[in-house]
Amino acid sequence: MSSDFESYEQDFAVLTADITGRIGKVPKLLGDEKKQMVANVEKQLEEARELLEQMELEVREIPPQSRGMYSSRMRSYKQEMGKLEADFKRSRIAYSDEVRNELLGDDGNSSENQRAHLLDNTERLERSSRRLEAGYQIAVET
Repeated sequence: MSSDFESYEQDFAVLTADITGRIGKVPKLLGDEKKQMVANVEKQLEEARELLEQMELEVREIPPQSRGMYSSRMRSYKQEMGKLEADFKRSRIAYSDEVRNELLGDDGNSSENQRAHLLDNTERLERSSRRLEAGYQIAVET
């Protein structure tokens, strides 16, 4: 039984390495190439999920005394799968952010400019507040 689990582990390792490589390429592709790569990655992620299910079935059939080791491996594989899915989602979003910025004409300096304007306005507001308080104090004293 453990030999089946180990072969599943090897398949999972190869599959996740391939998925990781493809996820890295997604933000760099455009148009139909990107759509095709996204579809391929989604298909591979589904295949990896099915492989994890098979591995879980194998773990259930392992005798209880040695099941703990395999269960901990399964937890790490599930965490890895979650990380892959999150990376895939992020790579798709990164691409859409690049396109959005290109279309809107945003560049990296716009957020810095906005921050500088916000700080300037905050300082101006604080100075005005101090002047109002000083005027109020004068009015109270008279």
